[in-house]
Formats: sequence, C-alpha cells, structure tokens
Amino acid sequence: MSYYLWINILAISVPLIVTFDKRLKFYQNWKYLFPAILGTMLIFIPWDAAKTSMGVWGFNPDHLQGIYLFNLPIEEWLFFIAIPYACMFTYHSFEYLIRKDYLAPYARPFTILLIVLLLIVAAFNPERWYTFITFVSTAIFLTLHLFVFKSRYLGRFYMMYFATLIPFFLVNGALTGMFTADPVVWYDDSKNLAIRLGTIPIEDAVYGLFMLLLNTTIYEWLRSKKSKLIVPAQTIVRPVS
Repeated sequence: MSYYLWINILAISVPLIVTFDKRLKFYQNWKYLFPAILGTMLIFIPWDAAKTSMGVWGFNPDHLQGIYLFNLPIEEWLFFIAIPYACMFTYHSFEYLIRKDYLAPYARPFTILLIVLLLIVAAFNPERWYTFITFVSTAIFLTLHLFVFKSRYLGRFYMMYFATLIPFFLVNGALTGMFTADPVVWYDDSKNLAIRLGTIPIEDAVYGLFMLLLNTTIYEWLRSKKSKLIVPAQTIVRPVS
C-alpha cells in the first residue's frame, strides 16, 4: 500500500469511526456531505489536473499505487474525499458541542481583511500561477459570501478551519517531505511565493481554505433547502358548537 494512500486512510479513520457515535450521529448528514464533496471535486479535480499538467506541482511515483485517472494519481482523488470528510465532521462536532458561534462577531471584519490581503499579494505576483489563481479565486469566493450569499455560518467555518490547521500541517507536511527524504507532492517554487511553513507552501493554507469553504457552502445550502421543506404543524382551532 502506498505512502500517500496510508495518509488518506489515517486522515479519515477516526472521523469515520466516530461518525456513528449515538450523540453526534454524523451519518445522518451524509445526504448533505457527499453531494458537497462531489460538487467540490467537480471544481478542484480539473484545477488539480491542469496545475499538474502545467508543472505547478507533481507527484512522486515512489509513493503512489501507480493508478491514474485524468493524469492524477488515485490517491489524489481520495484526498478530496478524506480531508473534506474529516473537516466537515469537525464542523458538525463543533456545531453540536459548542452551541454559541463565538467567532460570528469577527467573521465579517476578518473576511474583509483576508480579501484585501489576498488581492494585494496576488496583484504583486501575477506571474506566480499557484499564488495568483489561488488567492484571487479565494478572494472572489469570500466576497460572494459577504455580499451575495450573506452567509451566517462564516464564524463556525473559521472555527473549524483554525481547529484543523494542526492536522493540516501534519497531513500536508507528510505529503511535502516533512517525514520522508523525498516528498509525495513536489512544487515548482517559481510558480509560488517560495515561502514554506516547514515544508508546506504557504499557498496550500489558502487552497485548503477555499476547498473547505466550498464544501461547507454546498453542505449548508443543502441543509437550508431541507429545513425549508419542513413546515411546522399548524394548530387546528375547532369552532365552538
């Protein structure tokens, strides 16, 4: 079994086991989760394949099973299932365990600051494809959340995102050579800022935010549609005879 496949298995193993906890009952939300994962893959798989073809990043065959779909190793496809599953499980768990949205008052100003920073960095690095495309795409999507979607769950999303940064560093570190002599995923530093968090390109943190926010967006949209279909029973008042 390949090293990359083991990383995917370890990332999803605990959330998958605890999915059936009688209190959390995360499995009841699979009807929202899996369409969200699929919808995200429809965007990120072509993006990933295009960047691989352009040499923005690539994969070390020594750490792979050798099975490819559309120029991507099967492990990369599984990455877009395992990581969102684990993170959305965290999102659900926090929603259940922490009733108050503590970051809600700060979500809007933080999002505006993040949009400005992303656009400034992108404007000064148009030739660095990974940086420019990732930062501009994320900034646009965050802007849509503020002014079009007017999302009320950004505080909860940020809580999940910040909480998953530690496992993010472990997983991405394992992929980028933190624990091995050769990385599973290599990057052309001429196409990014060449700033590493350990062995991880800083762009990966923004890429992950965009990917997880897209998962969360579809997940919450499907949940909202379901809630609108639930019409509360009306009290029947019988005339007095």
